[in-house]
Amino acid sequence: MKFLQGEAPDISYQKARTAILPVPYERTTSFDKGTARGPQAAIAVSPYLETYDEELDVEIWKAGIFTLPPLNFGDDVQKDFDLITRSVLKLIEEQKFVVAIGGEHSISYPLFRAFHQKFPDISVLQLDAHADLRESYQGTPFSHASVMKRIFDLNQNLVQLGIRALSIEEREFIKQNNIKTVFAHQMYENWPDDILTALSETVYLTIDVDFFDPALMPGTGTPEPGGFFWPETLKFLKTLFKTKNVVGMDVVELRPLAETRHSEYTVARLIYKLIGYKFFLNR
Repeated sequence: MKFLQGEAPDISYQKARTAILPVPYERTTSFDKGTARGPQAAIAVSPYLETYDEELDVEIWKAGIFTLPPLNFGDDVQKDFDLITRSVLKLIEEQKFVVAIGGEHSISYPLFRAFHQKFPDISVLQLDAHADLRESYQGTPFSHASVMKRIFDLNQNLVQLGIRALSIEEREFIKQNNIKTVFAHQMYENWPDDILTALSETVYLTIDVDFFDPALMPGTGTPEPGGFFWPETLKFLKTLFKTKNVVGMDVVELRPLAETRHSEYTVARLIYKLIGYKFFLNR
């Protein structure tokens, strides 16, 4: 199934500027499982989106959106991660704006690894409830709880927003390495002005959907109270896309629920909106 299938004209891969990459990878989920079903769930509800965006005054699909087949994984983490990196490198080389849909957060490491190879002066912006800076978790350094540590090992220009659940060891690591981590309690009234100045011109964006409050996003593996809502998040992301060159992004940790579909609908709407910000804002 394709993103917006039946609601927008089919666009060839060659003409599309955005490539949606489903990455249904789930190996280290430690609380509620089900993130492997996230990509398909978000794509499946996307035909119910309104294609016209009233804020941008445009039908965003006109930027050209192509949905790739889901990646298939085996039992070897290194081979699986190499597959992700190779797939994304090809998309970057063909000048696509890559939007990966997870799957658990560990996939952000091999995704970012591709961008790091192509953009030496790139920074990472993480929207998340959790710091994900453990050296390893439950016996593996490639856990969802270690993904930002793996990314930090590659690139120290990391900015974290909305963090409200972390270990004391992660807090010490943040202090020792002067990581720009903005905790949730520091953001409720005013998002600090220096968030954007801490980023380089070129940015990779990773959004763990548990950044949002569970009232808005119940469908995630490890929901944390005290999260964020649609208006303030979109206001910030609009400014991000207007002032920085966001070259790729992922949305991860969607865990579809049997009793409601509004989490996957919100993810689909978020992806569509951010594609609009990428191509229809005047920088």
